[in-house]
Order: sequence, then structure tokens, then C-alpha cells
Amino acid sequence: MTETPPTAPNVPLRLAAIGAVVLGVAAVFAYVAGWLDPQRLTPASVINTLEQNSGVYPGYRRNHAKGLCVIGHFDSNGGAASLSRASLFSVGRVPVVGRLAIPGGNPKASDGAAPIRSLALRFQPADGQEWRTGMNAMPVFVVRDVASFYALQQATAPQPGTGKPDPEKAGAFFKSHPETQAFLKWAKSSTPSSSYANSAYYSLNAFYLVNKEGKQQPVRWSVQPEAPVEPLAADKRGDADFLAAELAQRIAAGPLRWRLQFTLGEPGDSTVDPTQAWPDSRRTVDAGELVIERLQPEIGGDCRDVNYDPLILPDGIRASDDPLLSARSAAYSESFNRRTREQAQETH
Repeated sequence: MTETPPTAPNVPLRLAAIGAVVLGVAAVFAYVAGWLDPQRLTPASVINTLEQNSGVYPGYRRNHAKGLCVIGHFDSNGGAASLSRASLFSVGRVPVVGRLAIPGGNPKASDGAAPIRSLALRFQPADGQEWRTGMNAMPVFVVRDVASFYALQQATAPQPGTGKPDPEKAGAFFKSHPETQAFLKWAKSSTPSSSYANSAYYSLNAFYLVNKEGKQQPVRWSVQPEAPVEPLAADKRGDADFLAAELAQRIAAGPLRWRLQFTLGEPGDSTVDPTQAWPDSRRTVDAGELVIERLQPEIGGDCRDVNYDPLILPDGIRASDDPLLSARSAAYSESFNRRTREQAQETH
């Protein structure tokens, strides 16, 4: 198929990061709003909007379209076994099929223009109790509710003639939405890392770990890189495809490694507001090591047909009351159904 990538607008990093978030989670917020008016918005109309913004690329995911498959395993050290009865947290090894990607619906997007990256994982323990998770390389989200997200879309919409957001409109929005300050502080001070391999990835949403006695512990999780973090060099910002090439060079020298860590929430920590970071003083439990041993192209790769639905959880992990989790699940399903139909049509 012919794919002509659109020209990426040259905007400041902060607005670029915000734009990536807007595109990357539009389906989430739009579908939540659809619950308020089911006749107006559905998962299908949400994905239609993503297609209008990014273009239609048959057979590809409607968001995070550009990515690659990663194959490896999770070595559990038993550190989380007292918190969760899920078998994958017992001492042992569990196969993992994952995917590294950048935001947006264009599979030919420039790596250098993407300030945020994602990592999705599918844990496949022997008892069939799978865990799927999608994480992003940012510690907090930009807004907490649907109305604010729609206002953000309007305030940061590209203006005719420039293709850039209006700084005055954007500034007015952030001034009137103080909950965005944590994200803005991060976006202002953060520089993308030089590699997928030295990025940290965060769940953003909260969940509960459930142990054998039925006790529930609110958590957020992250995978923290064992590779030293290095900032993205200025000469790479215009490089369209450096992330996959750099990763291939790294893995030729040995496996890629991260630590899976659970941050334990305490009373007063929000489980429904991803704009609120939990205090740094919260206890962190190291559950083991994520090891990536092989890379595969998306086309023909083991991750291609995986829907990384965040609500596919094993016994021992439970979703929180955050409504965005159900919204993500619905939008992912719609995107999955479209691309698998398109893939089937291409084979006939």
C-alpha cells in the first residue's frame, strides 16, 4: 500500500508533548463523553475522528501505528507474591510478547518528532491467566476529566495557515485548569531519551492487587530501565526511523532489561485521577525483571494481532474505578476489529 506521511509541525516540545497526548488518548475521553450521550458518540465515531486526524492506513492500529514487536520474558523474584495471588508473581519465568511504539495513526511518522513513547506487554503464564498492559513514557496525565479534555482539544487545535496551536488560547486553558500543572512541569523539564531501551514506562491509571486472603492494595506500576538514561541528541530530532535501528544495535549486544515496580497507594491517594502523582515517599515493590531478547517487524510479528486491552487482567489484579479504563478497552476493541478486517481483506 502507498503511505505518504504528513509533514510534522515544528512546535515547541511542550506543545508537541501535549499534542501527542491529545492524539494518543482522544479515543479514551471521547468514548467516556459518549456515555453521557450514547446517541452522539460511540467507539466507532471516536475511531473515525482519529482517522480524520491522522489519515487512514488500512491494517494498522488507529493509534500507536508505528511500532515493532518485542519478544522476551519476565523473571519474577516473588517480591509481589504477598500482594497478588496472580501466578505470574510467584518466583519463576513467564513468556512476554510486547510492542514498542510512538503515538499517532501514521505508520510512517518521524521518530524524532515524537516526545512520548509507549510499551505494551502481554504476560502469558502457564495457567492461562494473562495480563495485558499499555504504558506511556510520562508519569502523569494532562487533565482529569472529560470536559477539560474537550476544552484542551479546542485550545490546542492547529490554526489554519500555521498548523500550530494558538499560544494565547493554550495559555488561557492552562491558567484556568490548575490540575494540568504537574504535566506541564514534566513536559517543560523532560527531554525524550535516546532510545526505547532507556525509557521508563508508566501505567498512569491505578489498579488493585488482590492477595490470597482477598486483601486489596491500590497500585500504579512502571517498568524502569536498567540501561543508563541518555537524552535524545539534537541531531536525531529530524531522524525519521532511528528508534528501531538503535534498538536493533543494542539488542545485538545483549538483551534489553527493565525492572517491574509497583508503587503502593495509601489512603488519600487518588485511584481515579491520573493527573495526581502519588508522593515519592510511597513504598515501591520490585516484582522482577522484564527481559527483551528479540525484535520483530510489526508485519508478521507476534504482536501484530494482539489487542493490548488494559482490562485483560489475571485473577489477582483488579481494575480501579477509573472510568478511563473501560473507555480505553472499548476504543481498543473498535480499532482492533477494523484493522483485523482490513488485514483479512488484503489476503483475499
